[in-house]
Amino acid sequence: MTIIVFGSINIDLVATAPRLPIAGETLLGESFLQTPGGKGANQAVALAKLEIPTQMIGRVGADNFGIELIKNLQNSGVKTDNILIDKNVSSGIAVITVDKKGENHIIVIPGANGQVNQEDINRLHRLLPQATAVLLQLEIPIETVVAAAQAAKNANITVILDPAPAQSHLPDELYPLIDIITPNEIEASQLVGFPVNGEETAAKAAKILLQKGVKCAVIKLGSKGVYCASAEEAFFIPAFPVHAVDTVAAGDAFNGGLAAALFHKLPLHQAVVWGAAAGALATTKLGAQSSLPDKMTLEKFLG
Repeated sequence: MTIIVFGSINIDLVATAPRLPIAGETLLGESFLQTPGGKGANQAVALAKLEIPTQMIGRVGADNFGIELIKNLQNSGVKTDNILIDKNVSSGIAVITVDKKGENHIIVIPGANGQVNQEDINRLHRLLPQATAVLLQLEIPIETVVAAAQAAKNANITVILDPAPAQSHLPDELYPLIDIITPNEIEASQLVGFPVNGEETAAKAAKILLQKGVKCAVIKLGSKGVYCASAEEAFFIPAFPVHAVDTVAAGDAFNGGLAAALFHKLPLHQAVVWGAAAGALATTKLGAQSSLPDKMTLEKFLG
């Protein structure tokens, strides 16, 4: 069996600076890093590092970045036979600024990710009989996300949606197709229309998301912890105390940990703990995929 990640593949261009610049300001930075990213690819690598059989479906451009991105996924243990090299566009690019506290600003240029369409859904259909879950994000066209969720739902496969980057409006028909939605505070605030900034507001937001048709809402509250609610249970897990240097890909690490635990048929509470631990570990290192914990590191941390 396998987990399918259907989504974005980017190259991340990361600049570190003492603080984030304000509008119109030129700021002297400290270092520059070119690293593979994209929420889809990050989640695929997060799973593969936790030794889960993982298939990536997505697109890269016919450029040097594209070759590098596919090679990197292969080196991480992700199966890449279903990644299309799109000759008409560039690979996706994310321009990231990170400050001393680990906070970040990100600009994403979709490139090939913006072209993911029915052709890619057809490849998804072929893989679904071997899958236990499909992980989705919002860095590809929303109509393709809905079609992928529908395909997985029809095949009775678990659908996990990370609604990032934040959007204030998701199609109503998408919610009932989602088994688990995993927004952070900003994304949850956008989806429900009021600030989500702690356990109490997360509980209110989760209730709304369940009413919209989601089976389970897992709201990531950063350094405060995680709130989870389904029709059967609701619980809060405090954050693991770590020294955070970079929050890039922490959410992707969370989704990888969560999905890995569910792959091993662990209960929901345990899966959220795995997610929180993987997310916390990812904040202790710079970069996106380079910060994702492997199985041994995660087990040791949980132990």
